[in-house]
Amino acid sequence: MLEQMGAAAKAASYKLALLSSREKNRVLEKIADYLESQSQEILLANEQDLLEARRNGLSEAMLDRLALTPARLKGIADDVRQVCNLADPVGQVIDGGLLDSGLRLERRRVPLGVIGVIYEARPNVTVDVASLCLKTGNAAILRGGKETWRTNAATVKVIQQALEECGLPAGAVQAIESPDRALVNEMLRMDKYIDMLIPRGGAGLHKLCREQSTIPVITGGIGVCHIVVDDSAEIEPALKIIVNAKTQRPSTCNTVETLLVHQGIAGTFLPALSKQMAESGVTLHADANALALLQNGPANVVPVKAEQYDDEFLSLDLNVKIVTDLDDAIAHIREHGTQHSDAILTRTLRNADRFVNEVDSSAVYVNASTRFTDGGQFGLGAEVAVSTQKLHARGPMGLEALTTYKWIGFGDDTIRA
Repeated sequence: MLEQMGAAAKAASYKLALLSSREKNRVLEKIADYLESQSQEILLANEQDLLEARRNGLSEAMLDRLALTPARLKGIADDVRQVCNLADPVGQVIDGGLLDSGLRLERRRVPLGVIGVIYEARPNVTVDVASLCLKTGNAAILRGGKETWRTNAATVKVIQQALEECGLPAGAVQAIESPDRALVNEMLRMDKYIDMLIPRGGAGLHKLCREQSTIPVITGGIGVCHIVVDDSAEIEPALKIIVNAKTQRPSTCNTVETLLVHQGIAGTFLPALSKQMAESGVTLHADANALALLQNGPANVVPVKAEQYDDEFLSLDLNVKIVTDLDDAIAHIREHGTQHSDAILTRTLRNADRFVNEVDSSAVYVNASTRFTDGGQFGLGAEVAVSTQKLHARGPMGLEALTTYKWIGFGDDTIRA
């Protein structure tokens, strides 16, 4: 089955690579329209997925990731339309010039070919990946989690209908519907057909892909994100940022998981934090020093477990640790962070500069929420993933991250001397 899907995707990728921006946008506009006009079928499939997920005891965080509503589906369709408005990077000349030999050389952006994406309970990923791949002339093979197979199947059916009505092969976007995990292992070895693989899920999935894949893998999306509150921070603005970073949508990878508070401000800041977190329904997991300052406050506070510094809560839970200085905070981030998104709240330029220069994450913020690490927020359109590695792409992966380049030489019967 996968052999046939791979061959169909590769064949489709050759056709997609030749499309103009106008032709690609026409497909995307039709997909967006169909997502809205055929929303009932997709929402019904999602309801069935949710019903089964609840029976299987999925957490609230996972259910939130899985759930589609009419408003969310409209937002997904609008995101596709937004991709239409983005500049098409394919065909762009990056650089070049005339060489002494007389050869005119240029470096031009081209599609990668076929993108494979393995993801868990996020049905929006299906559309995000498909729209970004189609905009950049890439075919896509998608393998969603078993929790979303009905939703993904209904969504891909709509996308394929739009493709065929525009005279393009349905093989340009395909989904592996079977929940059989053996197919994942088979997919990891499809280097004959798939040019880049993106896993979007937990640490176990990333480890599996890194160890077993014969295809280049882009890893990311695991966000043990930190906010440092230094001793010059102003309490009210700091609390506003922390509430946003923790509570706006706790199940996302750009949500803050650990708060590092300078000991010089802890005595006044932590009681205010306790009050605010109680109002926001957040449970605090405090180290011994922070626990002493928090336990008489209104927030629900428990002692932190050492392993919680390395894990994503993806829920209304927040680690709180008191640090002696900025060196201590940076050392903690280096040991426990995932190079996703980290922030400092400060009114000291020197500390801001140090944090930006010394914290080696894909996105670093000064006096801002970590929730901004997102393709839409960065002006890239919907993202295919957030890369936390350093080769090829880093941070939210928009259109350019789905291209490579080729060198093109123009001669006048030119030979090498």
